[in-house]
Amino acid sequence: MFERGTKIEKLHGIDRMVRNVETGRFERSLSGLTAVGAVVTAAEIYFEHDSASFGNKWMWAPVILGPVGAVAGIAGVVSKPLAKTLLPLASVTIIANGLQGTWLHARGIAQKPGGWRNWRYNVEMGPPLLAPLLVTLVGGMGVLAAILRREK
Repeated sequence: MFERGTKIEKLHGIDRMVRNVETGRFERSLSGLTAVGAVVTAAEIYFEHDSASFGNKWMWAPVILGPVGAVAGIAGVVSKPLAKTLLPLASVTIIANGLQGTWLHARGIAQKPGGWRNWRYNVEMGPPLLAPLLVTLVGGMGVLAAILRREK
């Protein structure tokens, strides 16, 4: 409930969500979005890395971190202490892995014939250079969720 003029109104539905975002109370919702994002990206990464036959052992890292992020996100929804401890720890690990993946993909492009001199072809045909940064966005959502205040 909040006061508008002299009348007190109870917020419902989308108005309550907007009010929570305006006041920085979005921890549980963003924790849940982090969990969903971790599952979706881990599944996509699995299919892409499987098509490359998991040629590098590091290709398993984001696949394994996906369920870790999902569990941490769900824990952040149900528990404030876990939202402030487990969720940021898992999220920072996911961010680090996404940055590592960007470096590994850049290295993979450099190893293609012509390397970066043939950048246009190798970026299109080699490992997707910017795809690992999508994983960092999921981790970033988890860190942001841990920083925000919990919904009432």
